[in-house]
Amino acid sequence: MSVRYYPVAPGVRVNVRSGPGTSYGVIRVLPEGAKVPIYCQTPGTTVTGTYGTSKIWDNISDGEFVSDAYVHT
Repeated sequence: MSVRYYPVAPGVRVNVRSGPGTSYGVIRVLPEGAKVPIYCQTPGTTVTGTYGTSKIWDNISDGEFVSDAYVHT
């Protein structure tokens, strides 16, 4: 099974968190123009971003999540 990569919103540096919500710690920050794989999606904290308001969080690696409001899915 191949993994598809999705672009992060242009001009935005997105926080990667340890869980699906803003209460989880920031592990790292994605640079502008990054593309991320999405292995699964899960509900969490509601976030308003470039692509609207969403409570969906994208799992981009083991223990790494970004808000779907900043990923063009």
